[in-house]
Amino acid sequence: MIRSMTAFASGERVTPWGTLGCELRSVNHRFLELGVRLADELRVLEPALRERISARISRGKLDLTLRLRAPEGGDALQLNPTRLRELSDLAIDLSARFPALRTEFTDLLQFPGVLQAPSTDPAELQAAALALLDSVLDEFVAAREREGGKLATVISERVDGIAAIAAEVRTLMPAIRTGQRAKLEARLADLAQPADNGRVEQELVLWLQKLDVDEELDRLDSHVVEARRVLKLREAVGRRLDFLLQEFNREANTLGSKSVDARSSAAAVELKVLIDQVREQIQNIE
Repeated sequence: MIRSMTAFASGERVTPWGTLGCELRSVNHRFLELGVRLADELRVLEPALRERISARISRGKLDLTLRLRAPEGGDALQLNPTRLRELSDLAIDLSARFPALRTEFTDLLQFPGVLQAPSTDPAELQAAALALLDSVLDEFVAAREREGGKLATVISERVDGIAAIAAEVRTLMPAIRTGQRAKLEARLADLAQPADNGRVEQELVLWLQKLDVDEELDRLDSHVVEARRVLKLREAVGRRLDFLLQEFNREANTLGSKSVDARSSAAAVELKVLIDQVREQIQNIE
């Protein structure tokens, strides 16, 4: 399945300690490059997060954000009833000795241990974060595959165009060879000094061999078959297609350099246009 390198996915999960939010986005890149932004409570998870992502994604510049938002309507800090009870008992014991002693409520709150952050279960919070990442990854990969399907359709159309041009050139070559032979024979007939027929035939054969593009057309057909096969693979194929495009381009260049006819020259130009269009699309493929 062809996958695009450009995608975005996000999700949330409510926990007793707040709402986990996860965002994953990516753009094109030659290799896998992952940037991670995590809530302080989740920093310990970074190696596991990277391992999970690299197991399913092979290319692209990815940005992962994983945050924890406090519960709505909840307090970030809570009173510690045990510590308050201890302070109350102590105040009662000391009231007889210090009858003028007064304690302000705000001073009481500043006493160590009176206010405390809500307790969390690190193991359960981390498990929830990993489960959320897996869910977002599923959506992320699906988005890449949907976009990749569109890219595969465009590439397949261009590959079909390349195959059609190669087939057209193949049908034109006998007429082109015949026409070039006739032109050369006409020029030789105009020579003042008659040429040796055996030598003329030998040179004519060598010249026509230099114009022969059957091998280039055969290789183009082979590359078309390989491209269609690769497009059906269920793995990352961007690098493989990029290499294959280099081979397409080499054959198109050779076809153009050997051309002595306007029709085959135009075909070589059209081939290069289609190949460049395919290359543009491949830059987006994982």
